[in-house]
Amino acid sequence: MRILDAHQHFWDLSANYLPWLADKPVNFRYGNYDALKRNYLPENLRTDAAGFELIGSVFVETEWDPADPMGELAWVKALRERERLPSVMVAQAWLDRADAPEILATYGQTSFVRGIRHKPKAAASAQALLANAKGSMGDPDWRRGYALLAPNGLSFDLQTPWWHLPEAADLAQSYPDTQIILNHTGLPADRSPAGLAGWREAMRILAGNSNAAVKISGLGQRDLPWTVDANRGVVLDTIEIFGVDRCMFASNFPVDSLVASYQTIFSGFVEMVADFSPADRQLLFCDNAARIYRIDLGERA
Repeated sequence: MRILDAHQHFWDLSANYLPWLADKPVNFRYGNYDALKRNYLPENLRTDAAGFELIGSVFVETEWDPADPMGELAWVKALRERERLPSVMVAQAWLDRADAPEILATYGQTSFVRGIRHKPKAAASAQALLANAKGSMGDPDWRRGYALLAPNGLSFDLQTPWWHLPEAADLAQSYPDTQIILNHTGLPADRSPAGLAGWREAMRILAGNSNAAVKISGLGQRDLPWTVDANRGVVLDTIEIFGVDRCMFASNFPVDSLVASYQTIFSGFVEMVADFSPADRQLLFCDNAARIYRIDLGERA
């Protein structure tokens, strides 16, 4: 199976300052993440992906020191030149900061940067939603930064709990020239019938906008194994809601190594879509990511 991994991370903890890996632990959705406090570089990804034909990858920002987003850009540039991975980069930007115009302009002029990720402020639950909260997708300051993405040729990777997807739909409608790529399947952590019903409805609201796509990844659950049976319904519902041409499979490695091996996750995806046509499988595993992230498949990893 040819794979263009649509969401992965690299880091060198001897050279890079990532506060969440170097300082006091944060409240992480998979629980204890001490196993991630090790270097993860292209050689590690290639080893983990052995058995599949890894033809490229999308590097997503790693919550590098927010005082130095250009440091991550320089590090990834050198890594690409040395290792031929990643194919492209989704960079860090803080849309409500005063330096956003300058940073976004630099990214727009960098040949391998395709977009940015800034995790907007999120409520702890659907019941705790507060409209236009500071740092949220409704915050006017945040939106002023967001409005600069399309003029700089940048897409937006969105990581937020599913109860914020109506806000994301409004964002998609207000800025139709900006491609939104929802990370980690909308974070369906609550797999109860009520939780999944709320997640599906929110996903439908976002999917109603043609400039929204989704990465099927990040499906681990705290203290539970990653299995086909546990995730099949979420994966197939996502593809049904967004359509096969707006979904991409991704590993979220090394983060999702906390819940399963690369082989387990991608073999699981293969099994889930075994009845799909070869053309549709190629879209999900490779071609959609190439189109949405503007990757030349002639340049092999």
